Amino acid sequence: MTHQLKSRDIIALGFMTFALFVGAGNIIFPPMVGLQAGEQVWSAAFGFLLTAVGLPVLTVVALAKVGGGVDSLSAPIGKVAGVLLATVCYLAVGPLFATPRTATVSFEVGIAPLVGDSAMPLLIYSLVYFAIVILVSLYPGKLLDTVGNFLAPLKIVALIVLSIAAVIWPAGPISHAVEAYQHAAFSNGFVNGYLTMDTLGALVFGIVIVNAARSRGVTEARLLTRYTVWAGLMAGIGLTLLYLALFRLGADSASLVERSANGAAILHAYVQYTFGGAGSLLLAALIFIACLVTAVGLTCACAEFFAQYLPFSYRLLVFILGGFSMVISNLGLSHLIHISVPVLTAIYPPCIVLVVLSFTRSRWHNSSRVIAPAMFISLLFGILDAIKAANFGEWLPAWTLRLPLAEQGLAWLMPTIIMAILTIIWDRLAGPETLREQ
Repeated sequence: MTHQLKSRDIIALGFMTFALFVGAGNIIFPPMVGLQAGEQVWSAAFGFLLTAVGLPVLTVVALAKVGGGVDSLSAPIGKVAGVLLATVCYLAVGPLFATPRTATVSFEVGIAPLVGDSAMPLLIYSLVYFAIVILVSLYPGKLLDTVGNFLAPLKIVALIVLSIAAVIWPAGPISHAVEAYQHAAFSNGFVNGYLTMDTLGALVFGIVIVNAARSRGVTEARLLTRYTVWAGLMAGIGLTLLYLALFRLGADSASLVERSANGAAILHAYVQYTFGGAGSLLLAALIFIACLVTAVGLTCACAEFFAQYLPFSYRLLVFILGGFSMVISNLGLSHLIHISVPVLTAIYPPCIVLVVLSFTRSRWHNSSRVIAPAMFISLLFGILDAIKAANFGEWLPAWTLRLPLAEQGLAWLMPTIIMAILTIIWDRLAGPETLREQ
């Protein structure tokens, strides 16, 4: 007998997907972009939404079509390269960057204003925080109950309150755009969307969403795909509405903070201005729940992935990943962001290419001919962008600075498009192989 999800479970799955995506970066980066973009905020927002909403939703849909696993999605580049890509993605959105960042952001927004930002309070907070993350992550079969039916609704209610306030009670007039956004608002928004890590997160969360549906007895591939796509679309709509409100919040907050302020400072200043002392408590609760839910999803997904390749049980890996993330989180938010920007600039382009071209796989005689070379070129030129993002641009040859869109951090785009066109022509001329790709 084929099991189908009830309407309540479908909604809970959508809430869970939205809640998994909305973590630290999703809340702190849009206000920062809004503040700096000023009157160009909606151009920047469009670019940001492409990488922070459009690509993650496309990734969820692509994963649903292949069964929810990044290993199936990366099949055209070979097993070894696919495992390497998946490992890099899981490490980036797991114990190296995203999971520790959830702890540091929730600490700096909710706890540091009360106790200070010295090393000892952060250490104590991270110990308690990751103890909770580990406890919830030990029971992945209960994820739909703990996250979809309980934590996610709390998180969504808090975000709705903040979003409505940002629209109804602006802190002041829209600011003027800083120089970078006066000339390239769209591309700056596009690149800043990388920092949410949502496309990488979607590669990780795809299997979590599918497994959540399976935990309700759904086994038919067609239904699993349908429910995963619905969950991705619901999450995409929620993310879009949230981001638009946070862009507005940032653009209206120039009178409250310096133009160089980070997103956490902007949110704290706005909430303090709008809600007074009680606002700080609201913001602390919002950030804590948002970050905790994301940390749980990342820990579950990473443990399930590495359990396939390491001689450790899922539960042991939960403890290892949680403990490692706790240690890394004590580096502090500024250090984590500084390190993560070049890494994300390098690995995002091949992931974007993989997701976009995955929808064309059935059109080619051999999809490996098209996808693998395009991903390789995007990685090479993405590394050039990463070197510049790390402020080592003077090490690069002069010709790299003259590449199309190089100043916008998108030097990888045109070479990748050219390579894709050339490989498509090659695929058409070469024709089908004797052993046709399945």
